[in-house]
Amino acid sequence: MNFPENLKYSEEHEWVRVEGDVCYIGITDFAQKELGDIVYVDIDCLNADLDLGEIFGTVEAVKTVSDLFMPISGKIIEINKKLVTTPETVNKDAYGEAWMVKVAITKPEELAKLMDSAAYTQKVS
Repeated sequence: MNFPENLKYSEEHEWVRVEGDVCYIGITDFAQKELGDIVYVDIDCLNADLDLGEIFGTVEAVKTVSDLFMPISGKIIEINKKLVTTPETVNKDAYGEAWMVKVAITKPEELAKLMDSAAYTQKVS
């Protein structure tokens, strides 16, 4: 499995790509493989201020529905609209085109609680 070194990872299998004071959030390659074929992504929290651990949406696969948890506190400033019409993008490009939300970070100190690639690899091995 692929766990890019430029990302941070949560216990709940979300990834975070930090770009200045904003970050992009999606689910990991491990998570999408565990879920199977993704058929629906439901995220309806634009402009919401969410805390670490809060649910920001759901991902529906053929056999299950999984909540999406905020790996860092922030304000949702953009939702990836592409996933509404092509949710299977998550299975094809989990770390690229399948980012789920763009967040303005409100508590940057929380980034230190996330795992690096090596720690996440150990967790899922």
